[in-house]
Parts: sequence; structure tokens; C-alpha cells
Amino acid sequence: MIRKLAAPLLIALMAPLGAYSADFEKGLVAAERGDYQTALQEWVPLAEQGYAHAQNTLGEMYQKGQGVTKDYAEAVKWYRAAAEQGYANAQNNLGVMYYYGEGVPQDPVEAVKWYRAAVEQGYARAQINLAGMYEQGSGGVPQDYAEAVKWYRAAAEQGEADAQFALGFIYRQGIGVLQNYVEAAKWYRAAAEQGEALTQYILCEMYEEGKGVPQNYAEAVKWYRAAAEQGYVHAQNNLGVMYLYGKGVPQDYVKAHMWLNLAAAKQYKDASKARDLAEKKMSPAQIQQAQQLARKWFDDNKNP
Repeated sequence: MIRKLAAPLLIALMAPLGAYSADFEKGLVAAERGDYQTALQEWVPLAEQGYAHAQNTLGEMYQKGQGVTKDYAEAVKWYRAAAEQGYANAQNNLGVMYYYGEGVPQDPVEAVKWYRAAVEQGYARAQINLAGMYEQGSGGVPQDYAEAVKWYRAAAEQGEADAQFALGFIYRQGIGVLQNYVEAAKWYRAAAEQGEALTQYILCEMYEEGKGVPQNYAEAVKWYRAAAEQGYVHAQNNLGVMYLYGKGVPQDYVKAHMWLNLAAAKQYKDASKARDLAEKKMSPAQIQQAQQLARKWFDDNKNP
């Protein structure tokens, strides 16, 4: 139960928040430009004075090794300080540390305790983590797919792409629920629209097969292209095949060769065979054009 603070104490606690926030923002600006030392100079005093946002942020810096030596025990110290003040982000982060045994002995039951504390405040990432525990039957909770779906849905409705993907997967496979391709497609689309490449690829397959959506090759191409442009090799291969056979797009051997060549460069199975098939139907000038397009795409997208 959340206890109410006496009015004078509440006023005392609220008074410095404006100053805290201003100093925290200075640290945030510094961190965004990669100046973690300046950020630490702003945040450490705030954390030591009990400002939960700064405590949680220090925990994240120690967990990731940003501006400090990576130290899970120190991360746990600051997460706990903020979590015990009711800071939902820190409660979830502390739960993650217990789940993986980072900085503390691995303890899924303790992880669930902290996930649940954050869930009670509507924190979406904790809803996803709690759903996962129910899906696995871990951390002292029984395996309960209905409860998992409940919490995945709560997070999905807040726009969390991971939860939307999880719901899509559960309904597509019929895990603990009646298999429902329409519901699966609904949630896959929600995640795909946020740029999730794997989800975009799965949505393509559903449009190709007409599962949960009307069969629509043009729509499949649209989502293959979205995933392919992010470097997702499965989508690059399949987009190439769509151009090769003119499914959902006008037949175009140059574009087929380009995408299949990119997939083949990543050793994707059968991509080189499909590319060579396209090549047999192309002039030397077209082959050269396709190779140039592939090289340009690679140069422009070296990270994927």
C-alpha cells in the first residue's frame, strides 16, 4: 500500500525538484554529445541527494559502462535506491538484474517482485517482462498463457513493439490461445509500422499466403522492401525473387539481380542461384547496372 506523506513533508520534498531537474537536464545534454564525465558531475550529487531519476540513470551508466568502468554491483546499488522510492523504470531495471544474476545472485522470484512493482504503475517494459515470466512459468509464477497475453496486450496497447510482436507470434502459432491469423496480422502490422524488420518480414509472408489478410503481393513487396532496406537478408532475397518473377511489381531483372546479389553476399541460401537465373536473361549493360546499384546500396548502408 502507498502511504500518504504529511503535507509539510510533501512540500519539503517537492521544493528542490525544479533545481534537480535543471541540473539533470544539463547532464543529459552532456551525455547526448558523449561527454559522460560532465554528465556524471551533474548526476552524482543529485543521486546522492536522493533524486530517483539521477539514481536510475547512474545505474544504467554502470550497467553499460558509459563514462565509468562497467560495474553491475554499483548499478544494482543505484537501481535499488531509486526502486525503493517507487521509481518504476528502476524497479524494472532491478528486476532485470535479478533475472540475469548481474550484480546480485540470480533470483527470478525477486525479479518478479520488482517487475510487479513497476507493473502496478503501468510501466510497459515491466509488463513485457512479467508477461515473459508467465509465458515461461518462472520466478514463482505458474505457466499461464492467459496471464502472459494479458500483460503483453497491456504493453502493446501502450505502443511497445516487442509486446506487439509477441502477441502476433502467440496468435499466429496458437500458443495458449485459439490460433487467430487476423489478430496476429493486426499486432504484426502495429510492430512493423514502428520499423521492426523481422516483423515486417513476417507480415510479408502473411500477405503472400493470404493468412489473416487478403492475399496481396503488392503489399508483400511493400513490407519486403521496408525490411530489405534495413539490411534484413531474408527480405532482400525475397524482394529479389518478387522482381525476378514479377509478383506484386513489374518484372525487373536489374532490381532482382541487385537484391539477390546483396543477399548472396551474406551467404543467403539459394540467393546466388536466383541471381544467376536473372543474369541469364540480362544484357552485359544490365548486369553492370545491377552490380553498381548493389554496390551503392552497400556503401550507403554499411552498418546493416
